[in-house]
Amino acid sequence: MLYRVVRPLLYALPAEAAHHLGFGVLKATQRVPGGTGVLRKLCMPTDRALAVDALGLTFPTPLGLAAGFDKNAEGFEALGALGFGHVEVGTLTGEAQAGNPKPRLFRLERDRALINRMGFNNRGSADAVARLARPRRTIVGVNIGKTKVVPESAAIDDYVASTRRLGRLADYFVVNVSSPNTPGLRDLQAVSKLRPLLIAVRRELDDLGGDRRVPLLVKIAPDLADDDIDAVADLALELGLDGIIATNTTIARDGLRSDPTPFGAGGLSGAPLKVRSAAVLRQLRVRVGTQLTLVSVGGVESASDAWERIVSGANLVQLYTAFIYQGPLLARTIALGLLQRAQAAGFERVQDAVGSAS
Repeated sequence: MLYRVVRPLLYALPAEAAHHLGFGVLKATQRVPGGTGVLRKLCMPTDRALAVDALGLTFPTPLGLAAGFDKNAEGFEALGALGFGHVEVGTLTGEAQAGNPKPRLFRLERDRALINRMGFNNRGSADAVARLARPRRTIVGVNIGKTKVVPESAAIDDYVASTRRLGRLADYFVVNVSSPNTPGLRDLQAVSKLRPLLIAVRRELDDLGGDRRVPLLVKIAPDLADDDIDAVADLALELGLDGIIATNTTIARDGLRSDPTPFGAGGLSGAPLKVRSAAVLRQLRVRVGTQLTLVSVGGVESASDAWERIVSGANLVQLYTAFIYQGPLLARTIALGLLQRAQAAGFERVQDAVGSAS
């Protein structure tokens, strides 16, 4: 209810400015003694039937916040306290970079969508080390990408540098080769280029030592052809990856009610991505069976959407754009809705429903 009052005020600002303002308020709770604890008591569901065992971890709920919101790993504890079962930070790059010129984030309100061409704006992977090294209660995935100025010939070294800095600080680790806003990045999804990259990152994670194996996932685009999706899935199985995140934003503009022309290039997220993202999930689950953890993201707005992804084979679900449109209580609302749907369908735990529709 409160967010309905506040949202028009935020929407009076440019989208990126509104994000910084809203996120700034949330981050401030981390500086108040006991602030995130209060948030967690109010917002985090505690029913064990929501817990998901995946990637060697126990997630308190299946729903997480996708990468892109907390780019510099600054507010993951407050975000987790809002009821997200995990928070994926980043995308972090080997070197700091300002990203693309502003404006670069746009609302398509009629479509419940966003267009962004942020360009991996972040302070670099080295800057995040101290914050990620602190004790935390939230499960944090670390998403890394390529620095824009780094040529493709040096891309592996760039990813490995970030892995060396952050690998042991991550609960799980993600190689992002699917943003449309870094020139040439999506070319790395080709298996011939993706294989040596993933091998190098996995080797670096293993070489870091420690008492646990850090799970490694790859994030793919919805715009891949079906044959290429199968090829990436086969590669993930071949290399012993732990999972796939599907999907990133799309460059397609099909079926929009809004005119996207004034906003120019960028990745489209939100409701228009729902059908394609769900289709990619189903294809992946058929291809990999139960051997990999699948994280479904793209167009998830409600408990019904999240439930549909789970019964279609998603172990975990993420959202981003719906959080912008619906506000801070969304994670709790969806988690409780998932619990109701699982109970109505006769499942003891939400996790038991994974893939039940296939």
